Amino acid sequence: MESHPDNGSLAADGPATGFPVLPDYRAACLSNVVPALLGPPDAASWLPAPAREAKAVVLLLIDGMGWEQLQDQSVLTPVLSAMEGGPITTVAPSTTTTALTSLTTGAAPGEHGLIGYQIHIQGQVLNALRWTAGPKKADARKNIVPEQVQTRPAFFGRRVPAVGRNEFRGTGFTRAHLDGVDHRGYKLTSSIAVEAQTLVDGGAPLVYAYYDGPDRVAHEYGFGPYLDAEYAEVDHLVGQLLAALPPEAALLVVSDHGQVMVGDSTVELARDVLTLSSVVSGEARFRWLHARPGRAGELLSVATERYGQYGLVAGRQQVLDEGWFGPYVGPEARSRMGDVALVPRDPVAFTEPKPPDRSPAGNESKSTFQLIARHGSLTSAEMLVPCLASYGTRG
Repeated sequence: MESHPDNGSLAADGPATGFPVLPDYRAACLSNVVPALLGPPDAASWLPAPAREAKAVVLLLIDGMGWEQLQDQSVLTPVLSAMEGGPITTVAPSTTTTALTSLTTGAAPGEHGLIGYQIHIQGQVLNALRWTAGPKKADARKNIVPEQVQTRPAFFGRRVPAVGRNEFRGTGFTRAHLDGVDHRGYKLTSSIAVEAQTLVDGGAPLVYAYYDGPDRVAHEYGFGPYLDAEYAEVDHLVGQLLAALPPEAALLVVSDHGQVMVGDSTVELARDVLTLSSVVSGEARFRWLHARPGRAGELLSVATERYGQYGLVAGRQQVLDEGWFGPYVGPEARSRMGDVALVPRDPVAFTEPKPPDRSPAGNESKSTFQLIARHGSLTSAEMLVPCLASYGTRG
């Protein structure tokens, strides 16, 4: 990627790459991309110049394309590699529901309240991506109304066109983070560039587009030939978009999180930890333990002894004091936090014990595929994401 001295994210050392990598909520962070695009041209020097100077911008979010993984795939991504920009941080946890909401609302997780993949709300654990809750994983849109769970308007209330998969329209999560946008659905990836060209030519100053190929492939197949092929496909998509846009427009490519290979390196939560917990929420690489009344201190002590070797075991106050969810954490977000967070440095996943299989003999229920690559934690592989831009090349 080309570096430019006016890009704050491309300073000599770049964003921190140790552990933990905390979000840079005051500067080069995913939550600040939309405010920078909608603000004055000089509002964010870390934003690549084409995105700051163009008359129109197509903001493309590639789900699951971390900065470190993109560097490893540079041979397969010549178009992306030629773009201006560098890495910025995503938000915490490094997961889709939280990051996309921060991108579209311009707010840190502590402000918008969608603080994870599974959120403890109204006495239930809500799967915020599927918007299901309860033991039967029932549709929760009527009882847990998306627009009430997350009330901040997308794109500060501007009716920005959003190009996404047809099947995502009207889902609970879409309603929660894209309420009020002009939805433009697509069935095939080849339609994304066509839609973007039509909208920019029609006068739209900002177009949002979403593609989730790398995330899907990495979860199911991990790193390897399938993901290699997907990165080449993403580069082709980026090339299509640049060719569809006029020179006075720009394409800005970002991502919500990176990935780490976990495979079968899982750590099942121990009985003594679960005994002290009333609820477990979050996800495998950012696991929240909600303590039973009066047991938070004991839970933190037991969890630290059992799981401190894998990375961070942090109490709620540490998470607040260190600003993981932003400088301000509202009452809604606070009420959804657990008492102890398990945030691994190592490539492991904290899982809950599986309930006994009660299906009739010979009629075992089919399980979904095991997640091979995962995300959610605060490692540089998960937290650093690209922020790359180029002008359109249409003649």
